[in-house]
Amino acid sequence: MDNDDGTNPMRILSILPGSGGSFYCQNCLRDMALAEALRRRGHAVTLMPLYLPATAHAPAPDDVPVFYGAVSLYLRHRSAWLRRLPRAWFAPLDTWPVLRLAARLSGATSAAGLEELTLSMLRGEEGRQADELQRVAEWVGALPPDERPELIVLSNALLAGLARVLKRAAGCPVVCWLQDEHVWTDAMDPLLRASVLRVMTEDARAIDRFLAVSADYALRMAALLSIDRARLSVVFPGIDPAGYRPAEPTRQPAVIGYLSRLSAEEGFDRFVDAFLLLRRDPRFASVRLAATGGPAADRRFLARQMRKLKEAGAWADAEIDPSRFTRDRFGFLSGLSLLCVPGSQTPEAFGYYALEAMAAGVPLVLPAQGAFPELSAAAGCGVLTADARPETLARAWAALLADPERLRREAAQGRAAACERFSLDACAAAFERAAELTLGGGSRVPKRS
Repeated sequence: MDNDDGTNPMRILSILPGSGGSFYCQNCLRDMALAEALRRRGHAVTLMPLYLPATAHAPAPDDVPVFYGAVSLYLRHRSAWLRRLPRAWFAPLDTWPVLRLAARLSGATSAAGLEELTLSMLRGEEGRQADELQRVAEWVGALPPDERPELIVLSNALLAGLARVLKRAAGCPVVCWLQDEHVWTDAMDPLLRASVLRVMTEDARAIDRFLAVSADYALRMAALLSIDRARLSVVFPGIDPAGYRPAEPTRQPAVIGYLSRLSAEEGFDRFVDAFLLLRRDPRFASVRLAATGGPAADRRFLARQMRKLKEAGAWADAEIDPSRFTRDRFGFLSGLSLLCVPGSQTPEAFGYYALEAMAAGVPLVLPAQGAFPELSAAAGCGVLTADARPETLARAWAALLADPERLRREAAQGRAAACERFSLDACAAAFERAAELTLGGGSRVPKRS
């Protein structure tokens, strides 16, 4: 039976690595928003969060067991003795209350020190988690034929080690998003990073289609993982603006916002430095700072940024609340005059926070690198800077804040782009087109060489 728009309804299993709400997870937001949009369009979507719950407040899935629970996964990976114990002994650790507690205690994580676990996960049925992968495969294979997925979606290529086994169990194609894998792999020891990329390249052969969040990232990952361009589609993430309260960008005093992990990798130190430079201009001496998105793995880094603000006499005008995004993200955005995330030295794959700012009518200032020029061109808004140095950012902020009319134009155009070009329906329609290409092309399960 066809949907009203002529597309065939699909049964989709969407597998994502849950963050538990411990940091601003762009992949989690993208996957959950898309699932909602696809369900509205008549598709049956099952979300399967691995490791931790998808977000701090996500309900536990009623029909999906806990797989790859973060606590037991880590303990069994680190100890050969624990791996010899019966799997059932770890069942008490694989409950949502325990995993929610683990998420609250863990904070942000980094790949540094987890390279071997990453490699083991990527090796799939040959890794230390082979028994857990078999559990997932048995669960999928035991589903009634009318409930078995027709398409499996992996949240990123770090989950590609699941593809071969799950394709055999479900008898259906696997598609895989490409977003922010570089954030994880770039933090690794160089030798282990090379090993991880070799295994990811091999795993990529089992993926029927990759969905890159931008054309720029598609090109970068195609080169990195030797992906045939014919197996690549670009699908912009989408957003529902309905829940966002419009900001007042010309408010006084102005508020410069930051929404991402409060880490060096996302450029939070350069954001703070730019803020302090801006306040040296008498016109902007009362400008405020607001930042949220989860703590850095290195808590000393965040303490250094706070100390800089205190020493400059700007602490009273700064709100740094790592966890506010889990409680009041919409309210946080509605209180901003503009948003800027400098990013890392490696260009951003997309930047879901940019969509959220657009939905709230918050003007954007972003470095002209990675996906940002592409996103800005598609949206028809956004101030792009030549680089992400604090001096460059402070000058761009000052020019925008000094032009109230431009602030209003940027806000209006961003809101329009969120409602049209980056709507959830636009994302779901692009996903459907990619899925039809995949389902029409058949599925193959290559053997590991």
